[in-house]
Amino acid sequence: MYQFIVNPSAGAGRGYRIWKKLERQLENDSQEYQVFFTEKQGDAAGIAKSLTADKDEAKIIVVVGGEGTYNEVLNGLSFRGLLTLGYVPAGFRNALSKGFQSFWQVKRQIRRILRPKYYRFLDYGVMTSGGDEIFSRRFAGRCGIGLDAAVCHNLLCCPARTQMCRAHLHRTLTLLLGVKQLFLAKPAKGYLLFDGTKRVEFNHIYFISCRVHQEEKRKKGAEFVGAGDGKLKVYVASASKKRRMLPMLFHVLAGLPKKARGVRIFECGEVQVHLNRPLAVHVDGESCLCQQDLEIRCIPNRIRMIGL
Repeated sequence: MYQFIVNPSAGAGRGYRIWKKLERQLENDSQEYQVFFTEKQGDAAGIAKSLTADKDEAKIIVVVGGEGTYNEVLNGLSFRGLLTLGYVPAGFRNALSKGFQSFWQVKRQIRRILRPKYYRFLDYGVMTSGGDEIFSRRFAGRCGIGLDAAVCHNLLCCPARTQMCRAHLHRTLTLLLGVKQLFLAKPAKGYLLFDGTKRVEFNHIYFISCRVHQEEKRKKGAEFVGAGDGKLKVYVASASKKRRMLPMLFHVLAGLPKKARGVRIFECGEVQVHLNRPLAVHVDGESCLCQQDLEIRCIPNRIRMIGL
């Protein structure tokens, strides 16, 4: 039986409209299902936790919402039993990973969820911080520290966000907020320790972005398709003069291509971040508290996902 966690307000009501399409298809196919609607932040995590409390029963949970909704579900899940996930993006943006389809491919994704031909095993990341009180958060696509996180926080709190997004000006708003945060930003000193062996120091850190890297591997006719490589891609932006960060800002907001001037790229399974002062942190676009010391690691091939 399918169990749906739906955020009807995602994408300014787009989540509800997509669910109605799904509902019609489910009824046409005579599929058995349950649906749970979220009303406020934290509901998705609570629903996911209650649905996976019984470790002996196989579950198929499909998330309809934005990357924030998916992140909540990921943090509420228990992976003790046989669990399969599906995801239908409904937010204004979908920066989780290349493995998730865009909103414009929603119809195709609905068909794949209701008539699955194969499954993928995806990695996810875990961000841990705190001194006396340990704080952990899972993420499916990215974890950002510094400028990247400040932009995400500002975007979530912006009162004009819904109106700008409805007018298809989401990228413009993000760029404006990025310029604002760059003007306010102060670089930090610190070092990163990769896989417990390689230490790299920086004097002018503006942001650090850690992304779960999903390989694209397919075998025709295969029921299970391996995808995760167990690695994080770590991007570190450092510049001695702030004006050099301006062109880099466009690369950050565009999703960080493989090569960007002023950005160093590392690959690892685990990284420890130690800064001389706290910076803003986000996971999958969801703002967290400012942190000074972080440990970020990749959990390989843990999410069984309906083929994307």
